[in-house]
Amino acid sequence: MIIGERLRSVREHKQLSQGEIERRSGLLRCYISRVENGHTVPAVETLEKLARALEMPLYQLLYDGKAPPEPPVTSVRPTSGEVLWGSAGKEARYLRKLQQCLSRMNEVDRNLLLFTVEKISRQKKREKRD
Repeated sequence: MIIGERLRSVREHKQLSQGEIERRSGLLRCYISRVENGHTVPAVETLEKLARALEMPLYQLLYDGKAPPEPPVTSVRPTSGEVLWGSAGKEARYLRKLQQCLSRMNEVDRNLLLFTVEKISRQKKREKRD
């Protein structure tokens, strides 16, 4: 499989321009073009960014079969009738958008954001007890 051809075919199938992939991934359009035309071989981290921009798991991007593979079974299972938050609908779209934003942040900023969210969460928990 030639990864550049695969990226271009998936991008075109999803009717996305290189500019849209640039905005979603943070990679330059000229770099995306070089990858799609086979002039550059991307690193795994870059492939992960491209897969996120295409809204698909990396393994599906790299799969070279006739039919797409089945998604892996996750180890977290809801109890009978319980639906996990973020598994469908508006919540899933929100979670994907959050994931894309977090992927563009550096580790220091992600840690700061996590610290802030944890602090707010603890404060809300205390307010409920009062």
